[in-house]
Amino acid sequence: QVQLVESGGGLVQPGGSLRLSCAASTNMFSIYNMAWYRQAPGKERELVAEITRGDNTNYADSVKGRFTISRDNPKLTLYLQMTSLKPEDTAVYYCNTATKSFQWGQGTQVTVSS
Repeated sequence: QVQLVESGGGLVQPGGSLRLSCAASTNMFSIYNMAWYRQAPGKERELVAEITRGDNTNYADSVKGRFTISRDNPKLTLYLQMTSLKPEDTAVYYCNTATKSFQWGQGTQVTVSS
């Protein structure tokens, strides 16, 4: 069973930045289209950004121009660079494949507040 471990969250002021990481326990990481998702309190989990195995990227309209998804295949790691953070970005952030193939990890909490 593949394990996903998210890290890098925290409390940040509006306008600040964070970089999230997701370590995957599979040597087949490079073949998967990967994605970041988030779930805010009382809301459903939503897609934030995705990256194909060919490094093509796609973003939710709400984060376009502010977030950047990337991957390091030799390190089996997915990243999400978040800038110009807003209070509405507050959520638990998760990674998974673009088709949600793996068991969900615990996620990492991002709180944007002054």
